Amino acid sequence: MFDILRQCLKAGCLCEPITRGAGPAEYEFCGADLPAKLARLGGGRSLHIRQVDAGSCNACELEAAALGNPFYDAERFGIHFVASPRHADVLLVTGPVTRQMEAALRKTYEATPEPRIVVACGDCARDCGVFAGSYAVAGPVESVIPVDIKVKGCPPSPLTLLRALLDAAGRL
Repeated sequence: MFDILRQCLKAGCLCEPITRGAGPAEYEFCGADLPAKLARLGGGRSLHIRQVDAGSCNACELEAAALGNPFYDAERFGIHFVASPRHADVLLVTGPVTRQMEAALRKTYEATPEPRIVVACGDCARDCGVFAGSYAVAGPVESVIPVDIKVKGCPPSPLTLLRALLDAAGRL
């Protein structure tokens, strides 16, 4: 065990610096608008998101989960992921809708209270992406439930997702 620890200490930090996408300053600038938009809704609300995987490859889920890590920390802007659609303001749907998930997605949509915003996250949710034409796919998200916002990217970056959520907060 001590040999492994020595090896780790000798190697040092092996992480690469962040070069892709926007820097922390742009993220802060984008996220700073969110509390003001939510304050206009009244009651000091925050944005509650229910994320639904309708049959994706999990790349979009990883980017959405990155919003909660210490680097992005979307909770400081009032963005919370919830476990129940009954507590959600926004449905964040990832992936093409598979035949097995079609009914579950409809039930989740119906369980989400009004006013609700549906965000189709990623190319697969927008137009089935690489899964187009598959026998197992029922179609894009908008073929099953109405979509308000479509986010481009495979997968979209956390900053792109934050911008989409900012747009969703403005539509509530």
